[in-house]
Amino acid sequence: METTRAKIRAIQVGCGSMSKHWLDSARTIPELEIVGLVDIFEEAARQRAAEQNFSDVVISSSLTSVLEQCKPDVVFNCTTPEAHSATTIEALQHGCHVLCEKPMADSLAHAHEMIDAARQAGKMVAIIQNRRYDVNIRQIKNFLASNPIGALTTVNSDFYIGAHFGNFRDHMKHVLLLDMAIHTFDSARFLIDADPVAVYCKEWNPSGSWYDQDASAIAIFEMSNGVVYTYRGSWCANGLPTTWESDWRLLGSEGTVTWNGGKELAAQSVTGVEAGAFYGTYKSLEVPPYESAEKIGGHRGIIQEFVECIQTGKTPETNVQDNIKSLAMVLGAIESAESGKRVEIHS
Repeated sequence: METTRAKIRAIQVGCGSMSKHWLDSARTIPELEIVGLVDIFEEAARQRAAEQNFSDVVISSSLTSVLEQCKPDVVFNCTTPEAHSATTIEALQHGCHVLCEKPMADSLAHAHEMIDAARQAGKMVAIIQNRRYDVNIRQIKNFLASNPIGALTTVNSDFYIGAHFGNFRDHMKHVLLLDMAIHTFDSARFLIDADPVAVYCKEWNPSGSWYDQDASAIAIFEMSNGVVYTYRGSWCANGLPTTWESDWRLLGSEGTVTWNGGKELAAQSVTGVEAGAFYGTYKSLEVPPYESAEKIGGHRGIIQEFVECIQTGKTPETNVQDNIKSLAMVLGAIESAESGKRVEIHS
């Protein structure tokens, strides 16, 4: 006879625009129950509760109050980056696991404080790097595992979107690197299966930009397995936009994979080079679909995994002990852009 597990009680802290994606996904997971909403502007929490048809959740501008009233198992931390560490640490001190919005923190020092607090509390903290849970990137990762193009040597990603936010992002320093590139950098770590060693980055604000600060960047990363990873991006690129997942080219010693960030995947491997020939001969490779139902579905996929880890004691893929390396890529790129020098990355 199967034992029915008690529902995992969760509160959401931060009820801005991104919180809708969290709550829409959380409500599809039967094992999860939302019992509280917190926002420094209490009306924002009330509006979110009304949109979600929550009639019996605790609503407050005080995290401490909701933690004490609800005694949740998990806190969904959807606050701003500068509030991530303080919110996470308070939740841990109240005995909660935490799933936190990206980027992990606003500094490596605060990130390490989160890691130390999680260790002391004996609780899990993970970051919602939802793009890792896209079925297409899982398809590529699964394909690369069979070594179809030889050893990876070079990985390139391009991100070009003309985004008119009309909000605080229009005035942010390092807006592209700090607010968006974390997704692409984390995806690169996932695909390359290596950690960052060093970076050189150039930032600038192109003519015609509607941002106050630099909204374009190029970064060259040296990875721990010898792969060179390059990132080119702009948030003020007019025309022919890429997907939000970027446009990718992965080069191996024996072939190449391309991915447009959506459903367009292609792969070729070299079959030989005839004596005196200028070009080699190539054959197209089939990239099999990703058949597993595990770890897919964007926000839902990562929240589902986090719930299962709470139930089973397994470690989330995007746990803070690992994800700090993705944050270090962002902060290293910013340091390089500011100094104009190659920067060694330490996390």
